[in-house]
Amino acid sequence: MSSTLESSQPTPTSSDACVVPSDPTAAPVSDPRLWHLGTRVVAMPSDTNAYGDIFGGWLMAQADLAGSTVAIQVAQGRVATVAVKEFRFLAPVLVGDLVDLFARMQRLGNSSVTVEVQIWAQREPDPASRHQVAAAAITYVAVDDDGRPRRITPPPALSD
Repeated sequence: MSSTLESSQPTPTSSDACVVPSDPTAAPVSDPRLWHLGTRVVAMPSDTNAYGDIFGGWLMAQADLAGSTVAIQVAQGRVATVAVKEFRFLAPVLVGDLVDLFARMQRLGNSSVTVEVQIWAQREPDPASRHQVAAAAITYVAVDDDGRPRRITPPPALSD
């Protein structure tokens, strides 16, 4: 059985940007349908490509890590990344940017979970300077100790 949580999609502010809660960390961690701050990191010079720009692969790796925090919670155990269904680069990330990655469950399948990830950057110490730089949809599959797919028993928060 799978469910799509379209009714809980963020309200778009433009065709590419979405609104996240002003304080995503206030959302109860027990409900993966709500936004969670999956990762916060500073973009460093070592994260750049040959031209001095933040490497897109670095940003994708950060999104995978942030998404996995929700997938692990939903699967209640080990997961493996099986697909990047979508990844949109909306604006550049610069060295020194404070990068926040927010994640929430988008779809739950029998053994898989798709997680929506939004990536925001802040260039100034002023929180009002934060803007969305990327968005992704990543699918993870729950795996057993031998690395084989296993069925997901939805956590109690999803039974409501």
